[in-house]
Amino acid sequence: MSGLDAELLARLLALRAAWRLHEHWSPARIAAHQTEAFERLRAYAVGRSAFYRQRYAGLERAPLSALPPVTKAELMEHFDEAVTAPSLRLADVEAHLRELVENDGDPSVPWRGRWWVAASAGTTGRRGVFVWDHREWASVIASYTRIPSWAGLPGLIRRPARVAIVTSRWPTHQSAVLSATFNSMLFPTLRLDAGDPPERTVGRLNAFRPDLLIGYPSALWPLAAEQLSGRLKIAPRAVLSASEVLGSRAAREMAAAWGSEPFDVYGTTETAGIASMCSARRQHVYEDLVIVEPVDADYRPVPRGVTGDRILVTVLFSRTLPLIRYEMSDEVRLDGRGCPCGRSFELLTKVEGRAEEVLHLPVGEATVPVHPNVFHAALEDAPVTGWQVVQRPDGLDVLLAGLPLGTDLRALRDRVMLGLAGAGAVGTPVNIIPVHEIQRTALGKAPLVKAIRE
Repeated sequence: MSGLDAELLARLLALRAAWRLHEHWSPARIAAHQTEAFERLRAYAVGRSAFYRQRYAGLERAPLSALPPVTKAELMEHFDEAVTAPSLRLADVEAHLRELVENDGDPSVPWRGRWWVAASAGTTGRRGVFVWDHREWASVIASYTRIPSWAGLPGLIRRPARVAIVTSRWPTHQSAVLSATFNSMLFPTLRLDAGDPPERTVGRLNAFRPDLLIGYPSALWPLAAEQLSGRLKIAPRAVLSASEVLGSRAAREMAAAWGSEPFDVYGTTETAGIASMCSARRQHVYEDLVIVEPVDADYRPVPRGVTGDRILVTVLFSRTLPLIRYEMSDEVRLDGRGCPCGRSFELLTKVEGRAEEVLHLPVGEATVPVHPNVFHAALEDAPVTGWQVVQRPDGLDVLLAGLPLGTDLRALRDRVMLGLAGAGAVGTPVNIIPVHEIQRTALGKAPLVKAIRE
């Protein structure tokens, strides 16, 4: 059985109805819910997971903030002890994922009839494997179906809604599992690979005529250019951007192409949806589903309005592989509460970037950290349809797609070098390289900044 089967749909609808009651909770009610849900999660983890039982020995009554963080590497190293289902073994899950890839399998079909499985991209050096049972997978799906509701889109989109998803069709990636699961009579879904040639994607989109367009920013931006050129002829009622940092110029061009800026979504393979935009275009954390703790480099909480060096996320509905103070390298800023939409969930002003995108460039005998925002500032207004900065042992290659003939490459190089100098990386060699398109990973992503991996 594939797609959105009757049992999964029933769970999804029940969750959505229950969660709608949470949207106008008071801050005190939110805090009480988080405390109660966390205590249930910890009790479940300690009772069924040898990893968490040992890790929390003596801390069974300690507050969340006193518990040690857990990393992806630790969870993968101790996967067999961390999961709460004795029948799950990492070797078996990995074998299932390999079989999915080799046979181009349907990722929406639950493995062994009861588990949905996905792997993270491994951009931080270690691939993560995550497993959800039927109840958890319904929560994952429901977290993403909350997005159009919060954005005020249901009244704009007819039923059934035709959804085009331009992310990854790689069957081990969560976006592929989600899009395959969503495909149903309620949500006829066109699954497109972000790595496909533009002409193929344009043709399929023109034939499908989606009501809702969802994708990586790096995939949607070139499609906006195709729309403005007249080759793409679709009229989505809304556009959703997910999984990558959305640049201001890309957002403006998508607005020019389709009539309004995209709604930005913040979620990860591990956590599912973390935050999304409301109708006032302010991003709220899903505080009834996750606890987000921005912390500094020493794991101390940062004040509201200050961007942390990383975040610790507790997924309140996680059970098969509990995620409690799970460490992520995202740099996030929370800005308190209060929004014209009336929701009291915490505001997340933006995801500033990810630590793995920060370059460490040699200057003399030392190194200087260069944040990806340096390149955003230098390249956001460049006449391109995509860009990527690649660190080499002898400098940086700046790949630019869609450059018009006659573009002053030296001026672009000077802008990048000026930004680098302002960040302290004076004298870093920069090569500007025009390309037909930005190459994507096997999962369809096109990272904006690629550091040298040790």
